[in-house]
Amino acid sequence: MTQQKQVALITGANKGIGLEIARQLAHQNFTVLIGARDTQRGEAAADLLRAEGLDAHALGLDVTDTASVQAAATQLGERFGRLDVLVNNAGVSLDDMPPSTLPMEVLRTTFETNVFGVVQVIQALLPLLRAAPAARIVNMGSAMGSLTLTSDPNNLRSGYWLLAYASSKSALHAVTVQFANELRETGIKVNAADPGYVATDMTGQQGFNSLQDGALPAVRLATLPGDGPTAGLFSIDGPTPW
Repeated sequence: MTQQKQVALITGANKGIGLEIARQLAHQNFTVLIGARDTQRGEAAADLLRAEGLDAHALGLDVTDTASVQAAATQLGERFGRLDVLVNNAGVSLDDMPPSTLPMEVLRTTFETNVFGVVQVIQALLPLLRAAPAARIVNMGSAMGSLTLTSDPNNLRSGYWLLAYASSKSALHAVTVQFANELRETGIKVNAADPGYVATDMTGQQGFNSLQDGALPAVRLATLPGDGPTAGLFSIDGPTPW
């Protein structure tokens, strides 16, 4: 492992899309850090990638715990001195009920991970991202957070009851734009990736896209060239409306 290699942290990466993003970035010669709340699961995921000949390491990180986030930032700084790519993949989907019956605690818990957790991770790691030559921040958004798509009665997405999840992703999209605007002149690009409907634990193993395809938008955004976009939402097919 050398300092010349780019370093990428993927939160919530011990399984599913996050693990696949880590795998694909490692194949592009990144040192990948598997962010995971459960350190044993994180180590197991890192072991899996190392068995494939990839440069992977576990990093204990609970995005909802300020002390955990600060500790991870300290470890990253001491070990690498910079961070080239941050993929905010950790997220939850806890609701599948009419909005009028959604418990407030579900709404709060969803925002704690999907929105507040992302903001505090970016804030904690921004000094390390600024230390990289051309850092990239990728937030895992969703077409379910697109007001354009979900407000269209002819779009299938309008038929899902996901008040907590969908609104948290809409908020995350706004967070993405705000950070992109602040960092626009620094060369740091901030975008949101829409993985599509992928069969994962979050979707009850239902979905149309493979893990490989679901990871691809985030990997593309993580490796954008200098003239690439910022402040956008992108799926495997290209730009998605907010």
